[in-house]
Amino acid sequence: MRERLIDRLIHRGALRRWRKLADFATGLDLESLQRYRAQAWTLRRSLDRVIHLAEHRLALPVIGSNALRRPMGADWVWRPMLWKGPIPVPGYSSVPGKASICEGTTLFHDCRRSELTLRQIRNNRDSDLAPFGARMDVFGFDGSFLSMVIELPQEAITGLRLNHLIRVSAIVEMEKPLEIFARLNIKHGPNVEQVVRELPLNADEVMVEFDLAYTKMNEKRVERLWVDLIFEGPEMNQIILRDVTFARRPRAEL
Repeated sequence: MRERLIDRLIHRGALRRWRKLADFATGLDLESLQRYRAQAWTLRRSLDRVIHLAEHRLALPVIGSNALRRPMGADWVWRPMLWKGPIPVPGYSSVPGKASICEGTTLFHDCRRSELTLRQIRNNRDSDLAPFGARMDVFGFDGSFLSMVIELPQEAITGLRLNHLIRVSAIVEMEKPLEIFARLNIKHGPNVEQVVRELPLNADEVMVEFDLAYTKMNEKRVERLWVDLIFEGPEMNQIILRDVTFARRPRAEL
């Protein structure tokens, strides 16, 4: 507190000095004017740098922000940690066949030789709500599958009913077109229900919904929920997931 008070007093003193110099600049001799101009330019370079860095950082989505677009009637919404906050290891090269990226998110593939990198990046567009994105660069790909597995938290399971819809929303960028599928997995007792939907990649922000009424889920025995994002034909491509969010809402009764 004391240091902040001293900073304010120093700032006020410097501000008074430069205001006074500006008021009397027309009456200064040329030697003094040249000296003050050099000081002002030095100060201006530092001020411009601070302003530029501050405006850049303040324009970014706040780290840890949980600002989400909530679908009408949703009783649960969620953004995984990979898109919400900084992860312990922000980048991976030659990603192994099973790589735990961060808590709740794992990358799988079956390539004999990995030419895949993954990096968490900072979002900085005006439209971004998620603080971070995930960028995959895929070069050669001699495997048969590439998937990102996202474990849903307990909140998604609590109170889950057959009349619920599970929504997956994503903001996707890619160098060239590819197919992305979302597969919802529901473990209930010894059984696992699986429902697959293709993401309609015809817009920047896309979504799919899973209607649980069409599954054989046992409401009383649900233990786990997870979603696989499956990338078909990913070779020689850069794929950026700017945001991935989940929501749950009861289906409207007919």
